[in-house]
Amino acid sequence: MIRALPLLLLVASVGPDAAAAPLDAPAMQALLGRFDEKMKSAGDFTARAYIETKEKDKPDVAYDAVYYRHDADDRFLILFLAPKAEAGKGYLRIDQNLWMYDPTVGKWERRTERERIGGTGSQRGDFDPDSYANDFTHTYVAEEKLGRFTVHHLKLVAKAGVEVASPTLHVWFDAESENLLKVQEHALSDRLMRTVYYPKWEKIPDPRSGRDVYYAKEIRIFDEVEKENRSTIAVRSVDLADLPANMFTKAWLESKSR
Repeated sequence: MIRALPLLLLVASVGPDAAAAPLDAPAMQALLGRFDEKMKSAGDFTARAYIETKEKDKPDVAYDAVYYRHDADDRFLILFLAPKAEAGKGYLRIDQNLWMYDPTVGKWERRTERERIGGTGSQRGDFDPDSYANDFTHTYVAEEKLGRFTVHHLKLVAKAGVEVASPTLHVWFDAESENLLKVQEHALSDRLMRTVYYPKWEKIPDPRSGRDVYYAKEIRIFDEVEKENRSTIAVRSVDLADLPANMFTKAWLESKSR
């Protein structure tokens, strides 16, 4: 089980305090660009994740999943291994479309970016982040404090024609590490839908590019509509080894779901 900790304590585990200064438009674009870049592998990305979900009037459920990315062309695949009721279910993103495969009926269905992945409170973007620099316009809100951290608070609005889970985001970046600490997701009506915290970040050297690839080792998701509902994603392991060329296909996922 994932141990619950106060959110301010979780945020405080990321790094030391720092002084910040307001960012102009070029500086904001550069910050978002650097963040997008350090999240991407020059080749493939594999991660094993444990997901714990709590919902009102339901027993807690723990999921085991493995997800894969090919960042060069934005391909993404996640396969559930447990619990038994979800084992074999998978999601595949290719050509900007997100597909869900249910092995119990042998059927594929197209899904939107905002839909929940499996029975969890997560979305595709929690495992395969959007491009903040390219997909959103940005406004500087304020230099603020989050716990004991000085942060840059930005408002991001999705550009026309870009399919994302939430059209408006409020994001908080640690001024020193430039790691993302918190996101609030808003609907078109401006209603707050989810709050997501990123208390733990890690990095792994990429042998292809010679630089480090960053990933959120822990993600805590709070449903702001159904207040009792929340999910925690804990990434157990990450591997940047090459993946089979045919992996990001419906046929490959179907073969693993049998």
